[in-house]
Amino acid sequence: MQSKAQIDQALRQMSDAKDIPGVVAIAATGKDVIYQGAFGKRDLGTGVDMTPDSVFWIASMTKAITSAGAMQLVEQGKLSLDDPIGKVLPDLAAPQVLEGFDADGNPKLRAATKPITLRHLMTHTAGFCYDMWNGDMVKYLEKTGTPGITSCQNAALKTPIMTDPGTRWEYGTNIDFVGKAVEAASGKRLGDYLRENMFKPLGMDDTAFKIGDAQRKRLVGMHARGEDGALQPIPFELEQNPEFEMGGGGLYGTAADYLKFTQMILNKGRGNGAQLLKPETVAMMGQNHIGDLSMGKMTSAVAFATNDVDLYPGMVKKWGLSFLINTAQTPEGRSPGSLAWAGLANTYYWIDPARDVTGVILMQVLPFADPKCLAAFAAFEAGVYAGLDAKRAA
Repeated sequence: MQSKAQIDQALRQMSDAKDIPGVVAIAATGKDVIYQGAFGKRDLGTGVDMTPDSVFWIASMTKAITSAGAMQLVEQGKLSLDDPIGKVLPDLAAPQVLEGFDADGNPKLRAATKPITLRHLMTHTAGFCYDMWNGDMVKYLEKTGTPGITSCQNAALKTPIMTDPGTRWEYGTNIDFVGKAVEAASGKRLGDYLRENMFKPLGMDDTAFKIGDAQRKRLVGMHARGEDGALQPIPFELEQNPEFEMGGGGLYGTAADYLKFTQMILNKGRGNGAQLLKPETVAMMGQNHIGDLSMGKMTSAVAFATNDVDLYPGMVKKWGLSFLINTAQTPEGRSPGSLAWAGLANTYYWIDPARDVTGVILMQVLPFADPKCLAAFAAFEAGVYAGLDAKRAA
């Protein structure tokens, strides 16, 4: 198929030119894998070749999996989307809003006007933020000595919210609390719950919060892009004995494993012969749950971690139960109403129910929203749709 050669060429060229260190990409319909490729190096320091079974930190691609786990518990009546989540997580029973700082630089807090719900958390409308896109939180963490979220310390979760629940979309630590809610409702540690109820049923044997010995042999190194544009290998690894398993960004896994999850969403909750979620639950997860609110531009406050994020400028973007929803067709061909998101080290996926297609592309580069990584993603996605269109025309 012509599009396979087109994708191969684009990804190989970018890897050879060291625009990206290395990449694994995979795409499928609900039934079949239609593209798979691995190019470049796992680590520019060691020069080991990338392979399809390479293991990546998938970061915020963890969010959809954690939320799907929570939705299983919603189906069972063990969690509610709209009850105050403080009933399940006492730490969230009386949220405080950061109003700014006084003359001495001390944070000024007030009580929130309404309780936080699980729906707020899943849609990033609870008021929580990430410091990397919020300068006030950078200041708050410094002033109070609160650890950053990737420390995986419980103390990192003790932050105020930036706006009253339900009043604004702001990307943040929300799904870490969804993970805590899964633990509270199931009585299991998050990784154990997900392994039993998501990974094992789907055959996702290479996905976990803790890097196993077998995975470590295939682990992809992290790279940082310097101001000159050149890539350097950097040491990076999440805490392997964390206080809490980060439901918002703690998983390591392979592209093929993640595809099993996105195919399950594409197949209305079915995967590997198991029904993990009801079809109506999956349909609901893919709907707009933020009403008139929209996803806005995310402006970087921590340069080494992320660039500014402004996906599809000019398009209204909505949020489902942990998915970005595009409201118009994208330049690459993604249908309106598709679902997508990403991970901090430039890992990306999309799920297009209208065209019955999903794709996953993984790299390990900081900062996030790297223009060259985004170009690789666009070339991959456009190639997948070109292949679908050619097949349809034939």
